[in-house]
Amino acid sequence: MSLTYNPKKRKRSKTHGYRARKKTKGGQKVLKRRIKKGRYKISV
Repeated sequence: MSLTYNPKKRKRSKTHGYRARKKTKGGQKVLKRRIKKGRYKISV
């Protein structure tokens, strides 16, 4: 039996990172919302 969650820093930043968010319209909306809300961390 293998574990479900196998964390990888590269994969995480590629899918949920700042640059990945910036690339799409929806991602830009996400960043905008989070900045507006005053999140300490905008993305990974």
